[in-house]
Amino acid sequence: MLTRALFALALICMGVPAAAEDAKVLALGLADHAVTEEELEKGEALAPPRFNSGGVAYAWMSGLKQGDTVEVALVKDGKTLMHNTETLAEDKARLLLLAGKQAVPAGGWPAGKYNAAVTITRDGKTFIEQTSTPTPFE
Repeated sequence: MLTRALFALALICMGVPAAAEDAKVLALGLADHAVTEEELEKGEALAPPRFNSGGVAYAWMSGLKQGDTVEVALVKDGKTLMHNTETLAEDKARLLLLAGKQAVPAGGWPAGKYNAAVTITRDGKTFIEQTSTPTPFE
């Protein structure tokens, strides 16, 4: 009995390590190129898309679990233009997922407001749903 009490006290004093970090979105936005984790780690401003550049939506996430489904979309005026979906075969400490085009579409990007959207589904239920601020491709 005393051993159990001492063990419980030790856990309370030292803290119980978390089994897994909860999923969260570290960065979500638009860029004129396919971004890398290294760029996002630096925290510097990324070049925004323009009507005559590439347009890529990115979502950088952490704490994802096996079986989670992640979808990133490039959205124009509320309608998905392009998306990328991945179902995780194993836990991921971090994941960067991109959707869009690195090349300029014929005639440039149409006028409108664009944003990035990410949805994380766990056990069949939407766990996280987030969008970036809509912005025009000038």
